[in-house]
Amino acid sequence: MAASRSCSLWSCCGRRWSRSMRGCCLSELHSSWSGDPLGARLLSQEKRATETHFGFETVSEEEKGGKVYQVFESVAKKYDVMNDMMSLGIHRVWKDLLIWKMRPLPGTQLLDVAGGTGDIAFRFLNYVQAQHQRKQKRQLRAQQNLSWEEIAKKYQNEEDSLGGSRVMVCDINKEMLKVGKQKAFAQQYKAGLAWVLGDAEELPFDDDKFDIYTIAFGIRNVTHIDQALQEAYRVLKPGGRFLCLEFSQVSNPLISRLYDLYSFQVIPVLGEVIAGDWKSYQYLVESIRRFPSQEEFKDMIEDAGFQKVAYESLTSGIVAIHSGFKL
Repeated sequence: MAASRSCSLWSCCGRRWSRSMRGCCLSELHSSWSGDPLGARLLSQEKRATETHFGFETVSEEEKGGKVYQVFESVAKKYDVMNDMMSLGIHRVWKDLLIWKMRPLPGTQLLDVAGGTGDIAFRFLNYVQAQHQRKQKRQLRAQQNLSWEEIAKKYQNEEDSLGGSRVMVCDINKEMLKVGKQKAFAQQYKAGLAWVLGDAEELPFDDDKFDIYTIAFGIRNVTHIDQALQEAYRVLKPGGRFLCLEFSQVSNPLISRLYDLYSFQVIPVLGEVIAGDWKSYQYLVESIRRFPSQEEFKDMIEDAGFQKVAYESLTSGIVAIHSGFKL
């Protein structure tokens, strides 16, 4: 475990050193050979290195963060309704499967990143509460000699219905967190739930803090996916698990053509009619096409230091659940 962490740190430091040295070299070349074609080519390469994609549009890295923020600020109030409409409710099944794959135990400390509206957090709390209650009933059944007064007293003295489990919802967007908090209040989720404003690329948490890290339909919106994965690795405890639910690549050619037709011709129209926002949902379908394939994303997770990385494609590959462990 120490060797793995050490390798990860050396790799990270090596990349930072490499970037800084490359920047120094380019600066010197620019000052010494400003009129030289080689210097111009190198500067052009440096400029391209700071560019990224926003859907099918090429933008600067700094610009992408602001654009993504505006997208989710715009759609926050209609986010859950649009999810139901776009997926015909299937997103609920995908999220249930994520929790089923997680199988959290009482006492689990979960970090849900990009989880603003609380869908994963609420499912987690429901699951661990049900697990804890089943455990409590098994214990009571094993003590057949208890009187009904003693059994009632045990139930009354049960202060933590989650068995020590906690979930921290982290999102970079204030409006998404606001919607999540409103839902939690309306559905009476209080215990074991906390909300924090934070960036997936620079999480505001100590090392080795959480048992499980989840991110559902969020990582493709991150500017530097590799950096977000490194942060996930950092905040997980040794033995902790990374789980990502994200749109992926459809394997069946016929289904792929139908899916593209629905995505580009129907989803933006739904966005305009329901949320009054065509552009945000045009970005949504474009961003899905720019996200790495299942195998490519698996390689990226392994590059961040995770082991035993695997994935499961759902609904013909429309989405996939990737899993990895910090060992």
